[in-house]
Amino acid sequence: MIDILIREIEKKQNPTVVGLDTNFDYLPDAMRAGVQDLKGAADAIVLFNQKLVDAVADVVPAVKVQIAYYEMYGVEGLRAFAETCRYAKGKGLIVMADAKRNDIGATAECYAKAYLGETAVGERVFAAFDSDFLTVNGYLGSDGIKPFLGWMQRRSKGIFVLVKTSNPSSGELQDLKLENGKTVYEYMGALVEEWGEGSIGKYGYSDVGAVVGATHPVQAEILRREMPHTFFLIPGYGAQGGTAADLKVCFDKNGRGGIVNSSRGILCAYRQEKYAGMPFDVAARQACVDMKDDLNRAING
Repeated sequence: MIDILIREIEKKQNPTVVGLDTNFDYLPDAMRAGVQDLKGAADAIVLFNQKLVDAVADVVPAVKVQIAYYEMYGVEGLRAFAETCRYAKGKGLIVMADAKRNDIGATAECYAKAYLGETAVGERVFAAFDSDFLTVNGYLGSDGIKPFLGWMQRRSKGIFVLVKTSNPSSGELQDLKLENGKTVYEYMGALVEEWGEGSIGKYGYSDVGAVVGATHPVQAEILRREMPHTFFLIPGYGAQGGTAADLKVCFDKNGRGGIVNSSRGILCAYRQEKYAGMPFDVAARQACVDMKDDLNRAING
């Protein structure tokens, strides 16, 4: 799966993934007018997402659908999540489910089936939330990762493991030093490299990727050096304060090795002065083009 993602990035010359963290409040006034219940909110979110996907599908290689923004609308929100994922896949986009799942044993197996695998009902099997990639939390150790690896290998999927996250307080745990002088995030990075050893593709990267925030460039540079076979999912660009210059260290000498997420900067582009007067989908497309140019200048400059 990682080879497919890299091919799509190079085909479109754009290492951008659009984060569909779609809060009902982000929608234009006309789309929110008259909505009074969870079903109405979910329906409006699906319509917004579909129009946005239509606008950017030929510009970006992937979308990342953050499930928390759908769970808060209950069962209707989960329906919206599923419909959004299906629609984006139907438009040829790679779909990342940002669910940050973690657990052990049978529970981890259930999470893995839900997003990467298949669920049997009688003699039939179903892919509940069929995604190409899933974000997972590896801080429960290897037995919390193995079920995801199993389904990843069986169905040609991928995962991104949290290693160095973009939030300001991530260092409270992840930057702690171990007895051998390495940090916790470096130790996690080494585990991720190990978990990916059996799935390295033709570009030298494995299907087991890492989440590495653009807001911590010093740590990201260390991880890029210590994780040569690990592809990075890079949050923190734009609204969280990360710049294209900050994240250049996440990429290798060939300009490969990462994909950069932007959510609010694209979803809410139509509210920015720069894109004033544009319909939300037109503004989103232009924001993707502008982000592409910004990233390519920094990565290849």
